[in-house]
Amino acid sequence: MATLQIPDENRTLTGAREVAEYLSGIGITYERWEASAPLAADASAEEILAAYATEVEGLKLRGGYVAADVINVNARTQGLPEMLAKFRREHWHDEDEVRFVVQGRGLFHVRPRSGPVVSIEVEAGDLVCVPAGTWHWFNLCPSMEIKAIRLFQQPAGWAPHYTESDVASQYEPVCLGASYFPHTSHEQV
Repeated sequence: MATLQIPDENRTLTGAREVAEYLSGIGITYERWEASAPLAADASAEEILAAYATEVEGLKLRGGYVAADVINVNARTQGLPEMLAKFRREHWHDEDEVRFVVQGRGLFHVRPRSGPVVSIEVEAGDLVCVPAGTWHWFNLCPSMEIKAIRLFQQPAGWAPHYTESDVASQYEPVCLGASYFPHTSHEQV
């Protein structure tokens, strides 16, 4: 279940309902999903999409999403440091960023137009919908892996628009329950 941190208020929320209510107040959807059948750790993208077909189709109808795929990132992913450097820069998209975590853990930071920055640590079973235009950035947790279903409103997907702000450097990527991999530089690649 997601953990929500509000660093500027030294506050942490952990209950699914509490997290969902807070995020709803800043325009972000959070839900918990359960697979209709157990999935093997090495399940293919097709098997993952089939296991969550009902939920994905329902979300497509609710949000106007037309495409879904599975992203699988881990320590062996070619070009991972460059990929993470792009994710860790504050940005926004022309459409929603929708992620349902199947495996692994990650950390979304969101900077609402009003209110404090929040970090949402997601794990298997967590669905997060970051609306179009929302300033955010993303980090992996120490396991350096995440497998997630992504949904898109345009078949070609989305592109990031970087804010060129250095706000991300002011918030260390901290996943609870484990120390994060060394973050020695805030340089933007």
